[in-house]
Amino acid sequence: MPSALSIVTGSSRGLGRAVVDQLLARGERVLAISRGPTTLPAHPLPPGAELIAWQADLAEPAAVAERLGAWLRAQDAAQISAVSLINNAGVVSAPAPLSGSDIHDLQHALRVGLEAPLLLSAAFLRATAAWACPRKLMLVSSGVGRRAIAGSATYGAAKAGMDHLARALALEEAQVPNGARVVSLAPGVIDTDMQLRLRSADPAVFPEVVRFRGLKDGGHLDSPPEAAAKLLRALDRADYGDQPVSDVRELP
Repeated sequence: MPSALSIVTGSSRGLGRAVVDQLLARGERVLAISRGPTTLPAHPLPPGAELIAWQADLAEPAAVAERLGAWLRAQDAAQISAVSLINNAGVVSAPAPLSGSDIHDLQHALRVGLEAPLLLSAAFLRATAAWACPRKLMLVSSGVGRRAIAGSATYGAAKAGMDHLARALALEEAQVPNGARVVSLAPGVIDTDMQLRLRSADPAVFPEVVRFRGLKDGGHLDSPPEAAAKLLRALDRADYGDQPVSDVRELP
C-alpha cells in the first residue's frame, strides 16, 4: 500500500527531531538527515512507519544532494502517496557584528543555512519531477530573515535568501506538470539550543539579547513539539503553497 515519504534535515534535535517523531507517529516513512545521529523514538512505531537515518555534514552539501537524488531515483514512486522535503537544518554563527565574526564560522553558517537547502531542493525537484503523487517543499525560515537584527547578519541573510528562493521556485514549479508546492515558513520562536545561544550572548555585541531573554522569561517560546505540530498543520493545509513566504503565526 502506498505511503507518504518525508525528508527532514537537522533531524537529531530541536524542531527537526520533533518533526521526525510526529511524522513517524502518523505512520510515514522518514528520511532523516543530520550531522548527529537520529535515533528511533522510545515508543513502538505504528504500521507503515519507517526511519531511515543518514549522518551527513550539510556544510559539504553537494555530496549530500547527490546522494539524495540517487536515493530518490531508486525509490518505487508507485508506492509513495505523497513526498515532502523539509529543509530545517540551520546554524546561528556566534552573535556579533559581521566585522568581528570569524570567517570560517560565517562560511559554515551560510553553507548549512542556504547552500544546503538550495542544493537539496534542486536534487529533490529533479528526482521527483515525474512522480504522480503530491510533492511539497518546505524551507524552514525565520522572522530574522524578514526583520534585520544587529549581530545576526549571517543568519538573517541565509533566511532572507531562503524566502526569495521559495518565491522563485514557486514560479518555476507552477510552469511544470504536477509542480511542487513550495513555502518558506517561519515557525515562530522556539525554545531550542539556538535560542539559548542567543540569550547567552554578550549585550555589547548583540543588543537584541534583552528581547530574546524577555521572550523566554515571558513564556512566549513554543516547545519543539508544539512548533512541530504547527509546522505540520501548515504542511497539511489544502492551500499550502498559495503563499510561498509564510509564517505559522499568521495562518488562520
